[in-house]
Amino acid sequence: MLRALLFDLDGTLAETDSVHYPAWAGILASYGYDADWNFYQERISGRLNPEIAAELLPQLSEEERWRIIEAKEEDFRRRVGELEPLPGLVGFVGRAREGGCRVALVTNAPRENALAVLRALALEGCFDPVVLAEEAGAGKPDPAPYRRALRLLGVAPGEAVAFEDSPSGIRAAVAAGIPTVGVASTHDPSKLEALGAFMVVEDFTDPRLDELLAGPGRR
Repeated sequence: MLRALLFDLDGTLAETDSVHYPAWAGILASYGYDADWNFYQERISGRLNPEIAAELLPQLSEEERWRIIEAKEEDFRRRVGELEPLPGLVGFVGRAREGGCRVALVTNAPRENALAVLRALALEGCFDPVVLAEEAGAGKPDPAPYRRALRLLGVAPGEAVAFEDSPSGIRAAVAAGIPTVGVASTHDPSKLEALGAFMVVEDFTDPRLDELLAGPGRR
């Protein structure tokens, strides 16, 4: 029986790369990087900020990298008012909750960002628990955030479905044993399928998602 839905944040609830990408590209340009969209998808999207900064800016001290991260995230939060939920998301989450499913958020994003996005999308209070990688001991692609969510919800992996848009997120959910729906808002559908997504949708208007709510919710 399907008891819980676990959602990623960036790229799954809303197309946030349109805000994240220019913020990162501007910072990296000052350090000699020509960070085009492919660079962003392969080396930034879905990863933790400290990992990104350590890999791309190893010449800087940890303190300098944290200042850059904080400036980037402040810029992101100033822009979250531009965001809109992916089509069909609000209705789908509402139907899931009405049907008795628990709905959780599992994200690599910092808490301030996660809360800012939920406020901007008018989704505050819809997700319980909100599981942050920074509180789980490791970030995606490690399965630790998803395992923490399962523990907090009191459900088995087969009683949940995860929704993820990024390769790192799908790897994390699949490694936790959770059937995973790929949301093709940022990456090629075939790549998400190859990583283990049992279904790939463009957004939450796909009629197969309501069939998922009505059925056993596992493959």
